Amino acid sequence: MVICRLGACLWYFQPMSFWIDTHCHLDAPEFAGQTDAIWGRAVAHNVRHCVIPAVEVANFDTVRLLAHQGANSYALGIHPLYVQQAHERDLEALERQLHLHQHDSRLVAVGEIGLDFFVPALSTASMIEKQEYFYTQQLQLARKFELPVILHVRRSADRLLKHLRAQFPGGTWRGIAHAFNGSDVQAREFVKLGLKLGFGGASTFERALQLRRLAIDLPLDALVMETDAPDIPPKWLYRMASERLAGQNQGRNEPAELPRIAAEIAALRCISPAALATATTANAVAALPRLAGLLPLKP
Repeated sequence: MVICRLGACLWYFQPMSFWIDTHCHLDAPEFAGQTDAIWGRAVAHNVRHCVIPAVEVANFDTVRLLAHQGANSYALGIHPLYVQQAHERDLEALERQLHLHQHDSRLVAVGEIGLDFFVPALSTASMIEKQEYFYTQQLQLARKFELPVILHVRRSADRLLKHLRAQFPGGTWRGIAHAFNGSDVQAREFVKLGLKLGFGGASTFERALQLRRLAIDLPLDALVMETDAPDIPPKWLYRMASERLAGQNQGRNEPAELPRIAAEIAALRCISPAALATATTANAVAALPRLAGLLPLKP
C-alpha cells in the first residue's frame, strides 16, 4: 500500500474499480481509422466502458456498430446543434430506429438531446421554438420506449427542467445531464428529477470555480464521469487562442484521459480515485440501467 498526497488530501492507493466514460463521440471524424488504438489506450487506463451518443440520423448506424464492435453502448437522438437542418422525418426515423432496436441491450438511452442557447444562430426566437419542439418530441419517445435520456445543457438548464416536468408531471427520470455547467440550484433540481450530472475536462481548470464547487458539494451519488471526447479537453491538453496562433496544436481529448480528469475531482472531494471510480460506476448504472448487463464482472 502506497500513501500519496494530492493537493490537501491524504489517501491510500489501492487497486481501483474500473471507469465508465458516460459520454464519448467515438464516431467523430477526428477518430477516423483510429478507433481500435483509442479504445486500446482507454482499456490500458482502466476505462472499461464507453457510452457513444448519436447526434443526427446520419450517424445512428455508425454509433450502433461502434458500440457492438467495441463492447460498448450507444444512444440515439438528435442533438440541438443539428436541429437547424433537421426535419419532421428525422423524428420519424428516430422512432423507427428506437422501435427496431428496442431489445438491443447496448441501446441505453435517447440522446444526445436537449437545448443550446449559447450558439447565436440557435438563439433566435424561431430556432428556440424548433429546438424545444425536437426536445419535447424526443422526451416523449424516451417515455414511450422506457429509455433514459442524455441531455445537452448549455445555457438552457431552466428550460430543460421545465419540459422534463411538463412531460412527466410528478415523475422522475433516468439519465444524465451531460457536461453540466449550471448553478447549484439547477444542479439539485436535475438530481431531484432523478438525473445524474456529467463531469469531465472542464472541471480541471482552476478558474472554473462554480463547476469545481459543484464537484465538491453535490452528493457523491449525483456524479458520473465523462470526457465528451474529442471535445472539452482537460487543462493539460488545452491551448489558448494565442498558443494556437503561435503554432501549438490543440490537444485531442480521448477516453484514456478520464482517470486523470477523475483524479482531479477526487482530490477536490478529498477521496481516493478508487472511491470515486466505484461510486461513479454505480451512478452510471443507476442512470442507464442497461449498463448493468454490459459491464465487466471485475476490474
